[in-house]
Amino acid sequence: MNKNSLPAPILAAVAISIVGALIFLFYREITPKQEYVASADKEFGAQVRAYLLENPTVIREAVERLQLAEAREEEIRKARLLTDLKDEIENDGYSFVGGNPNGDVTIVEFFDYRCGYCKRSFPDLMKTVEDDGNIRLVMKEFPILGEQSVLAARAVTAAREQGKYMEFHNALMQLRGGITKDRLMNIAKDLGMDAAKLEKDMGSEKITAEFRRTYDLAQALGITGTPAFIIGGQLAPGAIPQARMKQLVAQARDKTVNTTTN
Repeated sequence: MNKNSLPAPILAAVAISIVGALIFLFYREITPKQEYVASADKEFGAQVRAYLLENPTVIREAVERLQLAEAREEEIRKARLLTDLKDEIENDGYSFVGGNPNGDVTIVEFFDYRCGYCKRSFPDLMKTVEDDGNIRLVMKEFPILGEQSVLAARAVTAAREQGKYMEFHNALMQLRGGITKDRLMNIAKDLGMDAAKLEKDMGSEKITAEFRRTYDLAQALGITGTPAFIIGGQLAPGAIPQARMKQLVAQARDKTVNTTTN
């Protein structure tokens, strides 16, 4: 061992003393600063509180701005979702397509045969499609109002197999009162259909899978009620009059023209 060096225990004690002194000096330096910051924060908080108590409308304005910002974000999110899910909405491969299959604007309707608002909107919808002549109409069976709704939707969907979807749909949209299997079979007979085949086709697992896809799509889009329309890629929930439908169709065409031009 070098005679000029100190023993290990002494060196360790000196090192500990130095570290302890440094820690002491650090806390002596920082503690007043922390206390100052805490005091300043407390004073600032009191000033803010006093200001808000004297000017409570500021709180309302802040909440309103926040709500507006959230609403805008939600609109952007829904618009992006409608674009991302456009194929599933307009070209799912199973929903009945009426009107002009090659139309330049697509109207999609989510509906239920027990929905009074759907039945109220039905004449306006069909008149809009008929008067325009260039609208593609996609029918989304969305039975959410109980077993009778599901029964009716199954019957109309099964009617596709006999080429009678739209006729059956029209009959149910004009039907009043409860929906029973007997009433559905009578409608089928009135339309010249094979009622036995219809009843068999109604139990198809394929129809069950289609309904499940429509439910999933509606959930993704935030659709919880009927009717719900998507016109030219724009969601329009609830019963809407013919004038509003035509306005949305015109907007969709203008948007298409502007996009093509640019």
